[in-house]
Amino acid sequence: MASTDNFKPVLIVVDVQFDFVRGSLAVPEAESIIDGINSLLDSNLPFIKKIATKDYHPPDHISFATTHGKPLLSTTTIYPPGQEKDESKALEQVLWPVHCVASTPGADFLEELHSGAFDAVVYKGTNREIESYSAFHDPWKITTTELPQLLSANGVTDVFMCGLAGDYCVKCTALDAVDYGYKTWIIRDAVKSVSKSGAEWTEMEERGVKMTSIAEVTDMIRNRARGEREDDPKEATTDVIRRWQC
Repeated sequence: MASTDNFKPVLIVVDVQFDFVRGSLAVPEAESIIDGINSLLDSNLPFIKKIATKDYHPPDHISFATTHGKPLLSTTTIYPPGQEKDESKALEQVLWPVHCVASTPGADFLEELHSGAFDAVVYKGTNREIESYSAFHDPWKITTTELPQLLSANGVTDVFMCGLAGDYCVKCTALDAVDYGYKTWIIRDAVKSVSKSGAEWTEMEERGVKMTSIAEVTDMIRNRARGEREDDPKEATTDVIRRWQC
């Protein structure tokens, strides 16, 4: 649970990896946000930690179309592994191209990303039978990463997020951050999505995630670090087989 004693922000950069920028599952216009992310990484803003996340899949991961012998971007139904099929826990899984396979160039940080600034890297999607868009835990909460403990141990109050993709891993990580009790911000001009629908922004705002920009967050964090109280840049505002639930 987040501390409320003072302002301790963390920066989380989600999945800025080769395959998501120039590789097998490139997000549209992903290259356009790299300079902005680097400006945050290079800044002297007093983030308690700068944390990266990585998709880090086995070569036969459950999210890959080749694993199921099905067409790209088709769907299949997945269930918690090691249990009898419980339709109440069924999820519809999009089947992606093979991407971000562990210990391959596709899983590397993009070369232009200033990855030396990261204090920690959180790996997700490492279990063959479990998809995990969130950097906190999988949708059934079978596996949990080190991220919850990392934030708690550092007394984090505010989570600022950027990276790829806004409608998948950024969104799911942000929603979980809210559930863990953190004030959660998406840096909109440092995020790109797979879809152009924009539905992810509405969904996140309805759940309490706040939207900001690189300029706004820079001013806010500097002012808060000086002890000045500043208003938020913007005020927040079941089928048997379910669509993916973060």
